[in-house]
Amino acid sequence: MNDNIKELYTAAEAVLTKTADVSFLKEKVEGYEWNNGIDYHKLLKTYKNSGFQATNFGLAIEEINKMISCRQRPLPETKYEDHDDPFISVKTSCTIFLGFTSNIVSSGLRETIRFLVQHKMVDCIVTTAGGIEEDFIKCLAPTYLGDFQLDGKTLREQAINRIGNLLVPNDNYCKFEDWLMPILDELLSEQKDKGTVWTPSKIITRLGEKINNEESIYYWAAKNQIPVFSPALTDGSLGDMMFFHSFRHPGLVIDILSDLKRLNMMAIRAVNTGVIIVGGGVIKHHICNANLMRNGAEYAVFLNTSSEFDGSDAGARPDEAISWGKIKKDATPVKIYAEASLIFPLLVGETFARYHFCK
Repeated sequence: MNDNIKELYTAAEAVLTKTADVSFLKEKVEGYEWNNGIDYHKLLKTYKNSGFQATNFGLAIEEINKMISCRQRPLPETKYEDHDDPFISVKTSCTIFLGFTSNIVSSGLRETIRFLVQHKMVDCIVTTAGGIEEDFIKCLAPTYLGDFQLDGKTLREQAINRIGNLLVPNDNYCKFEDWLMPILDELLSEQKDKGTVWTPSKIITRLGEKINNEESIYYWAAKNQIPVFSPALTDGSLGDMMFFHSFRHPGLVIDILSDLKRLNMMAIRAVNTGVIIVGGGVIKHHICNANLMRNGAEYAVFLNTSSEFDGSDAGARPDEAISWGKIKKDATPVKIYAEASLIFPLLVGETFARYHFCK
C-alpha cells in the first residue's frame, strides 16, 4: 500500500467512524412545518425539539405547567391557616413565588405581571424598589419608547431619564412625589399614634390600596392578598422620597426583619413550592434562600441573560441552587438564557394564560 493510499485510508477512517449504539437517543431535532399554515401554539410546541434555547423554553413550559397542575391538587387536611396574617396562609398545594427586577415593570411586561396577580396565579412576589415604584408611576404618567443610542447629555438637559430604550420624563417622578408624600405622612402618623410596625410588604399593600387603579400590579396584589416583598425598598425613587421625607417629618422606621420572617414562613409552611425568577440579583437570591428553609423548591424556572463564569448568583444555573438545598435534589429545574421581554409573554401564554382561558 503506497503512502497516498495509507493517508486516504486514515482520513476515511477518521471521517467515517462507525457510530455505536444509538438506542438511548429518543428525541429527534425537528422544527415547525410551515406548510401546515400559521398556528402559534403548535409553533411554540415545536420549540422543545428545536435545540438550543428553544429547547429550554419548551422545558420551562413543562416545568411551569407542573406547578399549575400541582396547584390544582386538594390541600391536605393539615394545611396551615394563619388567622393573624391571612397573607401567608397556605392557600394552594403549590405556593408559587414570582421574582422580577425593576426593568421588567418599566417595560411592557408590567401588563403580563398584572395579569398573573389579577387572576391569583401566583402567591408571592419579590421585586426591587424600581419594580414597585415604576408600577405606580405608570398609573400617574406614561413611559415612552426611545432608543438605546440616544445621547445621555442631551437627555439630561431635557430632564428625560433613559431605561435602555425606554424614556421616563422627570416630571413623572415629581408626580410620584406629590402622590407619595402624604401617604408617608400617614404611615408616620400611624406609627406614632397606633404603634404600627411598618415593613416593606405592608407599605406596598398600603400603596396598592391607595393607588386604586386596576392597571396597577399592586392594586391587585392588595385586593387578592398576595404579599409583595422588596428587601431593597430604599434602592430607587421610593428611597429618594423617603430620604427627603426624613428631613420634613423625621421618624419613619421600616422593619425588614419582619418581612424576612414572613417570606421564610411562607416557604416553610408550603405543601410544595414553585419559583419563577425573571432576572437576577437580590430577587433571585431572596426567593431561593427562603426555599432553603424547606430544603428546596419542587419546581423552578430561571429566565435571564447572565452566565455563571463569574460566580455570580444571577448567572448561576439551577444545579448550583440544588447544591445549596434551595431546589430539591430530584427536581427538574430549567434556566432559559434569553432576554425577558422576548420570552416571558410567550412563556405565560403557553402556561398560565392557556390554563386560564382553556380550563
